[in-house]
Amino acid sequence: MRHENVIGLLDVFTPDETLDAFTDLEPRPLAWPAILGESSEHSPHLPYIMGLLGWKETVGGGLGLPRGCLPCPRSYLVMPFMGTDLGKLMKHEKLSEDRIQFLVYQMLKGLKYIHDAGIIHRDLKPGNLAVNEDCELKILDFGLARQADSEMTGYVVTRWYRAPEVILNWMHYTQTVDIWSVGCIMAEMITGKTLFKGNDHLDQLKEIMKVTGTPPAEFVQRLQSDEAKNYMKGLPELEKKDFASILTNASPLAVNLLEKMLVLDAERRVTAAEALAHPYFEALQDTEDEPKAQKYDESFDDVDRTLDEWKRDTYKEVLSFKPPRQLGAKVSKETAL
Repeated sequence: MRHENVIGLLDVFTPDETLDAFTDLEPRPLAWPAILGESSEHSPHLPYIMGLLGWKETVGGGLGLPRGCLPCPRSYLVMPFMGTDLGKLMKHEKLSEDRIQFLVYQMLKGLKYIHDAGIIHRDLKPGNLAVNEDCELKILDFGLARQADSEMTGYVVTRWYRAPEVILNWMHYTQTVDIWSVGCIMAEMITGKTLFKGNDHLDQLKEIMKVTGTPPAEFVQRLQSDEAKNYMKGLPELEKKDFASILTNASPLAVNLLEKMLVLDAERRVTAAEALAHPYFEALQDTEDEPKAQKYDESFDDVDRTLDEWKRDTYKEVLSFKPPRQLGAKVSKETAL
């Protein structure tokens, strides 16, 4: 994927000159700057380097290695150095409406692109939104992303930003789960407080209902889970709150947009494309500045290969990777090795 609001690779490289070396595993001290992702002062083309370990554990003890050691990285991902994330930014300063507008617009542009590719992010939260000093935003961390038509279970998004249909554990939900998350993030940017701060998943649902009101019977009947239906039927009836009374510092257009994003019924929630066309973004809208996404090639997702086969394919992929033109210099994989 190549979009200015979605994290992308500047380069991929490995220090190993042969496949045999690439598949070998040796311990290395944990405090290696490249593993820690420190920016490079000596190379503007390698602003952020992250070691690919191929393991879920990041501490040596879980791998049978000496404590404080990691397996030697076989390859490195080079990504733009962004400086901070939205969560840290919100903790340090109150954001103006202009900045909120610009940041949310970038979130939606990035989401439209990945949604057009047939992908749902599923874990949008302030910590997964990188921001640089120019207020440019990139969506990070696609570890929980899935194809839009794949079967998915609930409880994947950080609780406070979960859409209600995820909490209710529908097996098939849509890309608008990401829109709900954007609405929660936008409201937090405006108020400086988490909008729905539940202590557990049921308490989270109650916090949501206090704002959206309890749903009509027609909505409850569409729930696929009998357990969810029975739970919803047992809830006390609550009226929908006026969003303007909650978002007292927000403009009328911002409130209107949030009312369209934070809709309990996912079928009535706006899409990323519809949200981008909202009058709230009139000063920023540029339909020509929206790259077309290619559909995600899912052919590798269900392929059954041995570990050695995956390593071989990964090694080939690393060697064949072509850095994007913005690097400004041709990188030879042979000389990089």
